Amino acid sequence: MLANWLSTLQNYRLIAVIRCDHIEQGKKMASILADSGVKLIEITWNSDQPAKLVTILREKLPHCYIGVGTIFHHQDLVTAMEAGSQFCFSPHFDVNLLKLAHNNNIPYIPGGLSPTEIINAFNEGAKTVKVFPIQAVGGVNYIKAIRSPISHIPFIPTGGVTIQSAPDYIKAGAIAVGLSTDLFPQDLLLGENWKMISNRVTKIQQELQSIKTTKDLQF
Repeated sequence: MLANWLSTLQNYRLIAVIRCDHIEQGKKMASILADSGVKLIEITWNSDQPAKLVTILREKLPHCYIGVGTIFHHQDLVTAMEAGSQFCFSPHFDVNLLKLAHNNNIPYIPGGLSPTEIINAFNEGAKTVKVFPIQAVGGVNYIKAIRSPISHIPFIPTGGVTIQSAPDYIKAGAIAVGLSTDLFPQDLLLGENWKMISNRVTKIQQELQSIKTTKDLQF
């Protein structure tokens, strides 16, 4: 997974993030994502029974990549890997987590915000850096501003990315985006309006995959 991580991101563009209060809801959300064409699914570690959910989804959705997010501690990453996690996101950078993940052929994507944080994480071996929380610091304009001097580092903006803004991040040079809340609006989720959710997900996945830019990196 580590060797083809960047090309996988560039092919699919979207990491769909599931944060669920109940494991059954998480299973349903993941099924909707997969049926709508999403290939990269992240389960946040503060979801209900995240390790169990990862194991279930690895078996149920073999054509998807199932990973975890919101990983802070060594033991959490060990548990996630034992459950079958194929990638790992953190809101911060921890070199020990990076070494543990990469030694097990699993991409570790740390969070960084300032150019210094992003460059330090990349120089320590991170293949990609999660720019978080992006909306709070200017959104697409922030990516444009920092990408100019560090265009060799693949960014994944998260934290406030919406279906409407996601394509703009790709066009600005992001290799992929992380989408969570806007994929599953609360009114549709509580009302179990799976058809409308599926339509939203299908549309944005297809739109992001169709974008080809001159800013794409070569792998």
